Amino acid sequence: MTGSHPTPVKTADTPGRGSGIALLVIASCQLMVVLDITIVNIALPHIQTSLGFSTENLSWVINAYTLTFGGLLLLGGRLGDILGRRRVFIFGVLLFVFASLLGGLSQESWQLLAARSLQGVGGAIASPTALALITTTFREGPERNRAFGVFAAVSAGGSAIGLLAGGLLVEWLDWRWILFVNVPIGLLIAVVTPRYIRESERRSGHFDIAGALTSTLGMVLLVYGFIRASEDGWSDSVTVAAFVAAVVLLGAFIAVESRSKQPITPLWMFRDRNRAGVYAMMLSLAAAMFGMFFFLTLFVQNILDFSPLRAGLAFLPVSVIIAAGAGLASQLLPKWGPKPFMVVGAVLAAVGLGWLTLTDVDSSYLGSILGPILVFGFGMGMQFVSLTLMAVSGVSSSDSGAASGILNATQQVGGSLGLSILVTVFGTASRNEATDQVPRFMADATPAQLLEFRRTGQLPAHWGDQVLASGVSSAFVVAAIFAVVAALVALLVIQVRPADLERLQGSGAHEAPAQGPGPRIVGPTAGR
Repeated sequence: MTGSHPTPVKTADTPGRGSGIALLVIASCQLMVVLDITIVNIALPHIQTSLGFSTENLSWVINAYTLTFGGLLLLGGRLGDILGRRRVFIFGVLLFVFASLLGGLSQESWQLLAARSLQGVGGAIASPTALALITTTFREGPERNRAFGVFAAVSAGGSAIGLLAGGLLVEWLDWRWILFVNVPIGLLIAVVTPRYIRESERRSGHFDIAGALTSTLGMVLLVYGFIRASEDGWSDSVTVAAFVAAVVLLGAFIAVESRSKQPITPLWMFRDRNRAGVYAMMLSLAAAMFGMFFFLTLFVQNILDFSPLRAGLAFLPVSVIIAAGAGLASQLLPKWGPKPFMVVGAVLAAVGLGWLTLTDVDSSYLGSILGPILVFGFGMGMQFVSLTLMAVSGVSSSDSGAASGILNATQQVGGSLGLSILVTVFGTASRNEATDQVPRFMADATPAQLLEFRRTGQLPAHWGDQVLASGVSSAFVVAAIFAVVAALVALLVIQVRPADLERLQGSGAHEAPAQGPGPRIVGPTAGR
């Protein structure tokens, strides 16, 4: 760590090559953090085989990261404000690197989950601080605007890069390299940062540790309850205890935040009808989006027999069509206002997910998957600009970071909670399908197949594929319902006219461009 009087560097006051390197450092950190949300998706089947995860518990590889990342994101921004952004940024990056190394070396499933949780903590510290560092590193005006543009582009492209990079690393090396790759990148960032980025001025304040812990632990237990129920049933004592503890902790979180002088989640933000509706929509849409990526990754690799690289390429059209949807919404917003895009976007997402419910063991990528994911992606792209704009409307510039930070945290937490619900649906549907399959298999099986079934207790591959496909199809039914809920919220709760757009844009003066799957950061203080 460096002291409070850093060596002069080429930054906002001394423009030149140093400013470009500073932006490269900040953008590289954001890319690393965003990339780790999607890079793991492609490796899931290989992780499952290597460490012995059940399909239900495999979702924890995603949730362990997103829950800690989303739950501690606002606290991470506060740490940078109070302790110094550069100092906290370096600490977050090194923690992320250390966790990545531990994850790559994991020999047991619990070790990987612990490492992914620690990665989420590092990301929650580094990501909001990285964005805030732009304000202290680049002059206000075109220079800072360009920096925000690069940051937003990296955030948007990180998800697509993660899918492709994950496919390359798993196919050419090993699934562990999706984590090892962070080590040299993170160490280089930590070494270069003190030379090209200056320390920020510290602010007074206190850390809302109680709020951060009660919210994060409450959500972890809520997610655990759903996943436990998918395997052991709703009457299981541990399942019930997890739900009860989650309710108690989340209730304590609300009590803490309502009394705190500097809460990480200002509850008054939810009093505005439009903003509360936006957060509810993000919660529902993230639940649907995380589920789509998780189950389609398993489907294309386990049933369609795609290689990891081919699976990564299969998802790239989603990122392209999201950008197209966001671009269209940005151009037409001044004329039509955000509400039509929120309604239509959610409806398109629901249509795409509903279309995916038709997938089965005889489905093909071009015939059954590409069309639905393009419809879904275009609808989500239309959402991102409108949701971001509405989230920061009507708040002062000093509160825009909290407003956008809550939107970002809502996405991560909503994705984790939604995925756990979908996994519960998947587990129940899969077991029911397996129960139905066994009598048919026993009637048609050869003596050799019957002997193998009695020895292993597992159905042959083709029958097992039918079980997996049935569970995935059922999960998409509920994912589509999530999107329908978002559409109803947009239609019935959101109240904004095209004439209000000028006021909304004024409130979100520092708004970053719309982003795709992964963290959406808005404004120079997002996440604080």
